[in-house]
Amino acid sequence: MRHIAFSENTDVWHRRLPFFLALEEWVARRMPAGDYFFSWQVSPTVICGRNQEIDKEVNLPYCRENGIDVVRRRSGGGSVFADRENFMFSYITDGDDVQGEFARYTSMIAGALRELGIAAEATGRNDITIGGKKVSGNAFYHLPGKCIAHGTMLYNFDPRHLANALTPSKAKLESKGVKSVPMRVTCLSREGIGLTPSEFERYIIDSITDGEPYILTDADIREVEAIEQGYYDPSFLRINGAGRTSSVALCRDKEHVSRNSILPGMGEYCIEYDLAGEDRRIENMTISGDFFMAGDVESEICARLEGVVAAEESLMSALSGVNLPAVLPGMTADVLVSLMVSDQR
Repeated sequence: MRHIAFSENTDVWHRRLPFFLALEEWVARRMPAGDYFFSWQVSPTVICGRNQEIDKEVNLPYCRENGIDVVRRRSGGGSVFADRENFMFSYITDGDDVQGEFARYTSMIAGALRELGIAAEATGRNDITIGGKKVSGNAFYHLPGKCIAHGTMLYNFDPRHLANALTPSKAKLESKGVKSVPMRVTCLSREGIGLTPSEFERYIIDSITDGEPYILTDADIREVEAIEQGYYDPSFLRINGAGRTSSVALCRDKEHVSRNSILPGMGEYCIEYDLAGEDRRIENMTISGDFFMAGDVESEICARLEGVVAAEESLMSALSGVNLPAVLPGMTADVLVSLMVSDQR
């Protein structure tokens, strides 16, 4: 695996987080076939999953008051907080088996921690834990022929920011058996790591990569910066969107349906759509939440259900040609339809 590195005269200290997300895309699209890895740090930032409603997951006033950036990534999963006491890792490899490569990545990171005498495990959907507490949250996504995995590694953390910047639902916390975000996390400094932050970063890079690093050129960085701009597009960020109802309600002369569910091992799903006409056909469908995705939810699921009668038989028929687990790992048509229409009044 090859290390992607910056030249000594490149200033990355003031880069916003989307620059590094763009670098992942650049590596996937421009570098020769192979495995790549790099580590990075940013100023205080909340990073939201591709399908999350930021207004529900993040305390935006608190973030504005405390200079905490809020961005969205292209991968699924939940919101995480990062700062200079937190390392971010990026892994890019060939292939289309995103779940297999994701498991490989988390196993590599957990194995590197165990070599330091830290009892780390890759557990659940996306976590690396120590003694049942999360030290690393990870996510993945897919580009044609490429898998990208990335994640956090808490060397230390500010419990005040964790408690106030992130606002997950009470149901989500209860599903994890805790009352607040800080209660379910730990960090390397608390677990007795014997390395300084810079020594730890060097250790991870040396443990995972080999051979000569690829040093990014000025021309490479300009190309990355061009990709970065897409992460600031308001249509991608979707912050301060219109509020939505939490139950069936009258909306623009249509019924608006909003259904929230937490599926063990799969995450939180919020499915919303309008019902139009006497035969109650689906319009404006969205699926949000902290679930993982291996395909395009909007085009492969939501678009296919536009105009379909919101009845079990019609929905099952419309989904018959969709390989749901290839889009939403673990999902089946029966489960998705039940999330949409069961107990609907």
